[in-house]
Amino acid sequence: MVDAVARLTRLGLPVTPAAADPALLELRGIVARAVDPADPASRTAALDGTLRGLLARFPDARYATAARALFGLPPAEPGQNLTARRELAAKQAGHEVHHFRKRVEPKLVEKLAWELLADADRFTRLPMIAPRLAPTTSRQPVQADPFAWEVAEHEEHLCRLWSAIYAARAELLTVERLVSLDADRVDVVHAAVTAAWRWAAARAEAIGYTTAFGTDLEAVPNADLVALAGWAPTLTQAQASRLTEAAAGGASREQFVHALHDETGLGNTWIDGFLTPPAAAEPTDSIEQENGPTT
Repeated sequence: MVDAVARLTRLGLPVTPAAADPALLELRGIVARAVDPADPASRTAALDGTLRGLLARFPDARYATAARALFGLPPAEPGQNLTARRELAAKQAGHEVHHFRKRVEPKLVEKLAWELLADADRFTRLPMIAPRLAPTTSRQPVQADPFAWEVAEHEEHLCRLWSAIYAARAELLTVERLVSLDADRVDVVHAAVTAAWRWAAARAEAIGYTTAFGTDLEAVPNADLVALAGWAPTLTQAQASRLTEAAAGGASREQFVHALHDETGLGNTWIDGFLTPPAAAEPTDSIEQENGPTT
């Protein structure tokens, strides 16, 4: 796996079918994201998108920019060869090029490989993949039959569930982006409240779906369904239930806020969760610690 990721540095991103190792294309996280899992080109596109996302969230902040440059993402420029990208990455990391190539680059590649494996493991442990959609050119009426009605209703609720999960993810990402930009607190708080509304609505949809249908999701806890949207501040069961009650029934954002008008403590818990810096990584997880301050 590490060797397969290392080979991607030769040409950098975007990943091409010729550069994509079969071992990477067969990862469950890649297959699940592919529009057509049977098509190698589709899986290659999914691999490219997944790598970009992992590099955008590279876990070692000290070397995140260097890792992105090494694989051809900004601050690297399109078309730069490996030598130019390596020199830029070394500069971003604060190391001499030879030291970077021998000591740091292998660690960056290894960490990205582990992130790919962790991503695949998340898909393996949770049997939840959003239903794929295909374009249709003609109307598909529902037949006047109890079984057809039941199937259509199930798909309706499933679509609402995934719609709510993706809407929550979009708002959670918005908050994290604003925090990263050091945006005005008022803007961050506004976005955090919107995220709370969408997160609670997703939780309400998850509870409603699993209660009504169960089926293949009956063994998946509602908390895991909502966790698909992304990280959210830690709440007690009572706090999560209170948010869910306020968002249930298709409540608007204004109705959600009004219902929680007196819940100051709950609001502070949610908002402070985003405004509190994440815990620093352990020293053993840091590439800088492993390689020392050599320049």
